[in-house]
Amino acid sequence: MSSPAPIITVNPVPPKHIGIIMDGNGRWAAAKNLPRLEGHRRGAERLIETIDSCIDLGVNTLTVFAFSAENWKRPPDEVSGLFKLGEWILRAHLARLERRNVRLRVIGELSALPEFVRKPLEDVIESSKNNTAFNLVVALNYGARQEIVSAAQALAADALAGRIKPEEITWDVLESHLQTSGMPDPDLIIRTSGEFRLSNFLLLQSAYAEIVFASVFWPDFDKQQLQLALTEYSKRERRFGKTREQIQTPAQA
Repeated sequence: MSSPAPIITVNPVPPKHIGIIMDGNGRWAAAKNLPRLEGHRRGAERLIETIDSCIDLGVNTLTVFAFSAENWKRPPDEVSGLFKLGEWILRAHLARLERRNVRLRVIGELSALPEFVRKPLEDVIESSKNNTAFNLVVALNYGARQEIVSAAQALAADALAGRIKPEEITWDVLESHLQTSGMPDPDLIIRTSGEFRLSNFLLLQSAYAEIVFASVFWPDFDKQQLQLALTEYSKRERRFGKTREQIQTPAQA
């Protein structure tokens, strides 16, 4: 009996930047007859574990969708509980993040957040700005469409003021006005909970990202699930508009 054909890894290099849409906390809690906020608490703990896993696996940057601009529509007690949970998680794990030399960045409109969570966030952003081992980017009160509108408004203002001509606006110029300016585009986007959409997350930055949809809820997305996503990523052939023949190495030809 012949052996099964081996899986050919066409992309053995691990992603340097992963974006995760952490979805399913509420449904995870409901399935276990627990309060929704308990699902969010378990999801927050899972994030800390995922940071450790990403560092151990050689990932350089992790961007997570923590609270969207649309999440304000949720019940007020849940929104308030989410912010209190975020503040608690930040303080509880600050020393751990510092030991691992993690730099924190936040994208989104921070000014709308309650001061009790905004202030410690701003403090950690400042205190960790020189950390170099790992970049943690948290999308809070973030929406990609809102980000694009803000960038367009800034470019329009520059054009009206004569600082730039419309024909001089290139992708590089537009990218410099996005909140992720200076960051590499994500190589891999992961969404948990079995949903198949990006939900207004890094729409422009993800133009060439590989996307993996995991069926498990976020609190169940452990290191093994992350490894499965990375294995799937390793099988993808990233061509960036080129043909397969153009990107094949001599060893693969």
